[in-house]
Order: sequence, then structure tokens, then C-alpha cells
Amino acid sequence: MSDKISVGAISGAYGVRGELRIKSYCAVPEDIESYSPLSSEDGTRSFNLALVRPVKNGFVARITDVTSKEEADVLRGTVLFAQRDQLPSLPDDEFYHTDLIGLEVYDTGGTLIGKVKTVQNHGADDLLETQLAGSAQTVFLPFTKAAVPTVDLATGRIIADPPEGILPDAKDV
Repeated sequence: MSDKISVGAISGAYGVRGELRIKSYCAVPEDIESYSPLSSEDGTRSFNLALVRPVKNGFVARITDVTSKEEADVLRGTVLFAQRDQLPSLPDDEFYHTDLIGLEVYDTGGTLIGKVKTVQNHGADDLLETQLAGSAQTVFLPFTKAAVPTVDLATGRIIADPPEGILPDAKDV
């Protein structure tokens, strides 16, 4: 498990005075501010984030040392990370997305299905994009208790009971 968790991203400049548009990935979006200082993925940059106001799909924020639109534009696309120990501990049946990526997915009979490539959410439940074993093909597995009854972070395994029709037939692979 990584010591850093992605909590948001800088989506661009907002105005001409160095304010930034921020997307929060937190369950309570405003909480992103309380995890400051945030860092870039490689850890070379640190950001003290102060939310100014909400806007559509995010917040306007200020970061110390960013005073112009040009400086803000350079940061566009920067993913913001918090240290794991800054974040709240989760109940047993909840997981940070970063902890699921890379886990091997097995069916209830013990056959390897593949590995979790990404975790997606398009407005409903989370979906595990799973790259099928021995293939470049991916499938989306609903991340529900019925489809994914077991997640074992200690062993790096997920046991899945995919709904009918999710996995391709052997002849389709």
C-alpha cells in the first residue's frame, strides 16, 4: 500500500491572480483543504491549499507562491496527494481506490480473472476495470458486495462472483 493517496487534482487557472480550479476526490469534497500540505505524485512539490469558494465541478483555491495565471497554468493536470496517516481510517468494507489497483482478481472457483487496472465511478457504484489474465482486454466489474464478496489487501487478492455476461466466453478472447 502506498503512503500517499490521491485526493484531488488541479484542473487549471481561475482568473488572472493565480487562483486555481481544484477537483476534489474526497468523500466530503471540502476536506481536501484539511489535508494540506499536499504534494505532487513524485513528492518534489508541496502545496498549501486554501479553498476560496465552490464552483461547478470543484473549487477555486489559492496556493502559496502561485500569484499569476501563468504560474497557475503550469500546474494544470497536477494530481494532489495526501499522506495516508493524514486521512481518516476506513471501515472494514471501504477501501481507498489506490489500494485496489494492482490486486489480482480470482473467481469463486480460484481461477485468475486478471488484475485491477483502474477504479472508475461514473455516478453510480464504483467499477473495477480489470485487465483479463493473458490479454490486453479489460472488463468492468461492479464493485458491489454481490459481485466482489472478498477483498483481502494483506494477500493482494480479490474474490469476485461476476454477474452473468461480464466475462467474455473463452472463444471470444
